[in-house]
Amino acid sequence: MNLENRVAVITGASGGLGSVVTRSLAEEGACLALLERDSSRLVRLAESLALPAERLLTQQVDLLDSASTSAAAKEIAAHFGKIDILLHLVGGWTGGKLLTEASSTDLEFMLNQHAWTTFHVIQAFVPHLVQNGWGRVVMVTSPYAARPSAKGGIYAAGKAAQETLVLALSQELKGTGVTANLLQAKTIDAKRLKVSEPSPENASWTTPEELTAGILHLLSDEAATINGARIPLYGSY
Repeated sequence: MNLENRVAVITGASGGLGSVVTRSLAEEGACLALLERDSSRLVRLAESLALPAERLLTQQVDLLDSASTSAAAKEIAAHFGKIDILLHLVGGWTGGKLLTEASSTDLEFMLNQHAWTTFHVIQAFVPHLVQNGWGRVVMVTSPYAARPSAKGGIYAAGKAAQETLVLALSQELKGTGVTANLLQAKTIDAKRLKVSEPSPENASWTTPEELTAGILHLLSDEAATINGARIPLYGSY
């Protein structure tokens, strides 16, 4: 696979998943626009990549601010001349409470983290992909969006909203050359415990490398017919 001359926007780039995805896309030759709220983590990641300036742009952005997100998209498009790929990898979890115990702040946090950031990046970046006539949108979600667990309803609500937005987007993108898909993981195994300390509990967890492999396939030309998919990467439920 070769991503040379493709411009990829990666949100949550310095996270456990985002950093693995970022390095893989760098190795494949992509130009990278890395978005984060934490500027210090962004600087460390950029330094570790050691990419030439023409292949790397970093931006500290609050994705809950629609104006700032739109401004970032315009700056990225101006810098690279186009945008081909949107990987929205911002995560977050809150749970462990019955719905009768949870606070409105808990729900607000999950909707902000998963629904509002997704809405803002779709509005800011997808028009640039459509303008190209080729593009890929990939986000990571959870099977709990459709099948919530006890004491996990708040998280599931955020993920369900995110899934709805992406699946609706996929229908709106038909015929444009742009696809939108979801990869589902129960737990992202950033510490690779299922490899170093395998157990029945972590057998269905998904490593960043496994998710990255799924993302790379969806970015390929061979995956052009995959659109509106929710692809499970968690083994048995």
